[in-house]
Amino acid sequence: MILIPAIDLKDGQAVRLYKGDYLQKTIYSSSPEDIALNFEKMGADYLHVVDLDGAKEGTTTNLETIQKIRNVLSIPMELGGGIRDMQTVDLYLDQIGIDRVILGTAAIENPEFLKTAIQKYGPERIVVGVDVKDGYVATSGWLVQTKTHYLDFLKELENIGVQYIVCTDISKDGTLSGPSYDLYQDIFEHSSIKFVVSGGIKDADDIYRVNALGYYGCIVGKAYYEGKIDLKEVISCLQKESSHV
Repeated sequence: MILIPAIDLKDGQAVRLYKGDYLQKTIYSSSPEDIALNFEKMGADYLHVVDLDGAKEGTTTNLETIQKIRNVLSIPMELGGGIRDMQTVDLYLDQIGIDRVILGTAAIENPEFLKTAIQKYGPERIVVGVDVKDGYVATSGWLVQTKTHYLDFLKELENIGVQYIVCTDISKDGTLSGPSYDLYQDIFEHSSIKFVVSGGIKDADDIYRVNALGYYGCIVGKAYYEGKIDLKEVISCLQKESSHV
C-alpha cells in the first residue's frame, strides 16, 4: 500500500475543509511547499495535492503555488481540482511536471475527454476522483450531487480503461471519524479498479487497517495536521512490513 499525505490548496495556502464545506476551513500554512518538503523528508513516496479553488471554479487558480511545490520535491506528485480540458491536462503533465492528474467533474460529465486523456497519457497518469455522497457521485468541488450510483460509475470507468481512482466519502472528509470501510469493501469486491482510500483517517490504526485489507493506497490529511498521527513512524513501519513480505 502507498501512503499519500495530502495538501489542500485555497488562495495559495494549505488548508483543510470540514465535509467539503468551503466556509468551514482551517488554514495550516501559507507556505505549502515547506509542508510538501517535510513530507518527503519523512519518507513519503507520493504527494497528493488538491486545488480547492480549481475544483470549485474549474480554473488553475493555484498554479504558481503548485509549481513551487513541484520544484522543491523529488518524489512523485498527483494533482486534482479543476482539470476539465486537455489544455489543462497538458499544462500540468507536460509543463509543470506533475506525475499524474486526477479528473473528477470532467470524468463524469465528459467521458470522451477522459478517454482522450487516457489514450494520450495512459492509465498510470490519468486517475479519476470518485467523490461519494450518500452512495451517489458528487461533482464541482462536491457541491453538485448526481443521480449516478458509485458502483455504476466504476463500471463505466472500467469500460473506458481507468485503472486507478481516488475515492472519497464526503461525509467522512475532515471529520477524523474513520474511513467508510463498508464503501471501500464494496468497491474491493465488485470492481477491479485500484483505489486510494480518502477521507476520515483518524489515526495510525486506520492506516494499518487499510494496509491489512489489501487496498492500493491511503491518503492522510487532517489527522496529520491535527497531530493525531506520527507520519514518519507510520511510514517507517509500513516500509519495514513491506520489506518482510
